[in-house]
Amino acid sequence: MIRVDDILTGHLLDHYYGPELFGFFKLSANGIILLALVVFLCVILPVLIRYKRPYVLYGAMTALVIFVRDSIVLPNCGEEGRKYTPYFCSLFLFILAAGSLGLVPGMRTVTGSISVTGGLALTSLSLILYLGIKQMGVLGYFKHFVPRGTPVLLAPLLFFLEFIGVFTKALVLAIRLFANMLAGHAVVICLIALIFVMGAMKAAAGYGTAAVSAGFSLFINILELLVIFIQAYVFTLLTAIFAGEAFAHH
Repeated sequence: MIRVDDILTGHLLDHYYGPELFGFFKLSANGIILLALVVFLCVILPVLIRYKRPYVLYGAMTALVIFVRDSIVLPNCGEEGRKYTPYFCSLFLFILAAGSLGLVPGMRTVTGSISVTGGLALTSLSLILYLGIKQMGVLGYFKHFVPRGTPVLLAPLLFFLEFIGVFTKALVLAIRLFANMLAGHAVVICLIALIFVMGAMKAAAGYGTAAVSAGFSLFINILELLVIFIQAYVFTLLTAIFAGEAFAHH
């Protein structure tokens, strides 16, 4: 008999397999998908693009690079940010691919895990700190937290708030992506679980609920395609905006 809690935990929570490696690392469902995704994006996809096979994929990747460069990187980072376009393209493509995998039966949405979105946010934070320190130096970067003319008594408080604000930006990126990706799949799972709940009460109610729940689930899955693209765009855009602030202070 299929239990509702098994359905929920099977789709929303990560699962670990096999023994621990090196005493602390244990392979998980999200880890397997992440590994496969990284291999595809970093090894297989570059080879396919290099040889322009299939040409449709090559054209799609070309359009993606142009879109990210002209609509996200250059407007927010200027010409100085052009050389960082590969990072932003990789970020956009990774979030897009990771989110789309969740729509494939038997696969998982790894960006519905806070550990994954937290890792993405840390890479963005690292880029922001790197650009800021590179442009202004370590001392200059921390000095810009307190503008000239700030009263001496307010300077420590302002420095603390601005310093915390840098890390808050990364936290917002992680939580925002995690919550949006998790919410859509949680709604679909709840709609499916409702069929079993109603069916346990009365068979006729279960059959009647199945048609309605299936219709709503299909609609939400279609809507998820748009949400996935928007989330990839917004995450990349916000990273570019935060990174562009480093160039603005140069």
